[in-house]
Amino acid sequence: MVRTRNTRQRQLIIAELRGTKSHPTAEWIYQRVKAKMPRISLGTVYRNLAVLKEQKLIQELPRVGSQSRYDGNPEPHYHFVCLNCGSVEDIETPFMEKLTGEVAKKLTEHDVQGYFAEFFGLCPQCNTK
Repeated sequence: MVRTRNTRQRQLIIAELRGTKSHPTAEWIYQRVKAKMPRISLGTVYRNLAVLKEQKLIQELPRVGSQSRYDGNPEPHYHFVCLNCGSVEDIETPFMEKLTGEVAKKLTEHDVQGYFAEFFGLCPQCNTK
């Protein structure tokens, strides 16, 4: 991994990500950072997100047919995605850690580098409509 400088732009981007639980898009992050740093470009935000992802400081949550979303929590965890509104929520429970451990036991000859797991359905707001 190439060592990179910790720029003010990068600091603002990671602060925005760590300050929300909404798993925002690059455009959302850009709008928030631009309010504090008017000369920043959307391309700069994308480049910095790529660097932060490479450094394993954030997660990218790719979306089929939609924009990627980003998570300021780089630790392995699961997500719930609403099929109606597209909201993304973290799922943290001891059961998930046990499940991850059981899967790792079954893959004894594999070199597991990480995982990506999502649950899909309707969030409470969309489920009541």
